[in-house]
Amino acid sequence: MSPRPLSDLYTKLAPEAAETLLLPEQPREIGHFNVFNVADLMLANRDRPPMSFDRRSFYKISLIRGRSRIEYADQAVEVEAGALWFASSRVPYRWLPHDQSQTGHFCIFTEAFLQPTKGRTALEELPFYQPGAYPVVRVTDAEFAAIEAIFQKMELEIASDFAYKYDLLRAYLLEMIYYVQKLQPAPAAVPAPNASTRLTAQFADLLERQFPLESPQQRLRLRTATDYAAHLAVHVNHLNRVLKEATGHTTTALIGSRIAQEAKILLKQTNWNISEIADSLGFADVAHFCNFFKRQTRLTPSDFRS
Repeated sequence: MSPRPLSDLYTKLAPEAAETLLLPEQPREIGHFNVFNVADLMLANRDRPPMSFDRRSFYKISLIRGRSRIEYADQAVEVEAGALWFASSRVPYRWLPHDQSQTGHFCIFTEAFLQPTKGRTALEELPFYQPGAYPVVRVTDAEFAAIEAIFQKMELEIASDFAYKYDLLRAYLLEMIYYVQKLQPAPAAVPAPNASTRLTAQFADLLERQFPLESPQQRLRLRTATDYAAHLAVHVNHLNRVLKEATGHTTTALIGSRIAQEAKILLKQTNWNISEIADSLGFADVAHFCNFFKRQTRLTPSDFRS
């Protein structure tokens, strides 16, 4: 599950016109950015196979209108009207249009393009790229028009010869991200986080950082509640009590749920055999993994894969 490189995207979009899509070499320090019109690409790629379900080595924000299906991790969303979709390089995904009448825009960028500087939020700290965040936002016609206007500014600017155009494009990108964030319901005022809240957040971050697994040779580093407690320098009973109070689930249940999610991705997305998946996820043998997976999903790994 190594991420697909940018070159794969350009080759698939229009191999016969790669030179018109590939930008001149952008300075290394600013990363990579580009913006596309969905209707134009639908027309150019109408006879090509559907997008594969994979991780990519770049981030993508898509404004789409039309009947389609978005699949990411082990989730799927049916889109009937306007939606904005934030795709991360950490999570496998694909977009499956139900017909050719799709409109909208999307932009792609590498992490280096939004490299944090003094006073700027790091990319993975942005709300839509948080572990477990819901990356598809349904938008009204008015909201669609407002976001489309930002994309149109991007399309005009990227074709310009303005010396500071990448700084301006970066500003447009952040404008769009924060505009959409502003549309979300304001969170209720909460007190400053206490020690239990911080420990819960540290555990969630540590759990998510164990994934994704990218080869059969990679092994899950932290597998049990005791492993996590030791890494967080707390007693396992204390960690379990805090997580139970905060989430309603035990440490073991939370770990098991995340391992099951990764197992689903590996079963659907890779050609690893079940023994390799079991080994990478830290199970002593295939039987143990199969029993665990059936408890989590009510299916055997083989049934789920088929």
